[in-house]
Amino acid sequence: MTSGAEKLASDFGISGVRPEYEVKYCFGQKGPTGLVKETSLADLYQRYADILWDEGHHKYNVKAFIGELDEILLGARFSTFSQDLLDELIGALRKRGNSNATINRKMAALSKLLRKACKMGDIHSLPEFRRQKERAGRLRFLEADEEEILFREIGSRSELFLKFSIFLVDTGARLGEGIGLKWNDIHEGRATFWITKSGRSRTVPLTARAKEVLKDLAARSPGPFSDVDQQKFRAVWNAAKQDAGLGDEADIVPHILRHTCASRLVRGGIDLRRVQMWLGHQTLTMTMRYAHLATHDLDMCVPVLERHLAS
Repeated sequence: MTSGAEKLASDFGISGVRPEYEVKYCFGQKGPTGLVKETSLADLYQRYADILWDEGHHKYNVKAFIGELDEILLGARFSTFSQDLLDELIGALRKRGNSNATINRKMAALSKLLRKACKMGDIHSLPEFRRQKERAGRLRFLEADEEEILFREIGSRSELFLKFSIFLVDTGARLGEGIGLKWNDIHEGRATFWITKSGRSRTVPLTARAKEVLKDLAARSPGPFSDVDQQKFRAVWNAAKQDAGLGDEADIVPHILRHTCASRLVRGGIDLRRVQMWLGHQTLTMTMRYAHLATHDLDMCVPVLERHLAS
């Protein structure tokens, strides 16, 4: 009787049920260029994870993503990663209820891992990764009164976490960026974030209350928020959120502070290019999520329409 792993191996030409390595040649324009041993996603992650991803929450997520994909493949071994195999993975994720946005995140991790493996000669071909179309969902941010209530509840539980929240909302920094900030990264009223998601540093000027927060924490070392535990911060956040009357809103997570910072910049008339630089987005496309908030850009349309009606 054919097992599920044997069927997968038959369908995609991979050795999901054989423990031994199968050796294949890697061919270039001038003939064989080397040997490629069969491998698995789990093997590749173990081999290259520390090179490709820094320690932290993002790497934790990537580990879970690759582990799930390896589990879907039943730990199958391969020397080439075909387009059919990639499409099968995407179909399996969709059947599990993954949204296109979630699939894109998992495929981004897979693409990065496979590109490294191909470059190092572990596999000899790559599929084409096509970004799945994502819906433009509702972008939630805090209004001033919501921030006041939420921050009051956070402050009643932890003064440090309150100051951390203020700093995040006034700089647009991610949690990891704020925690990784060192005192020598702060100079002349500006903060430089070196540990970023994109790998590119950025410097932003500080508001008066952000400066006040840092002044109050001057005795802490090696940075103002270095000993902030993300899990404890999230636990306090969730408790404060409940008592602030916002418990039913799933979108109100700590990352909303970054959205709130961006929304205030756009609504205040700051052009999207500057907002992109402030947030450290790699592409303007990411910043365009906030474009609809720049309603003042359309104000000039109203007199045109009114003149048409009057004529």
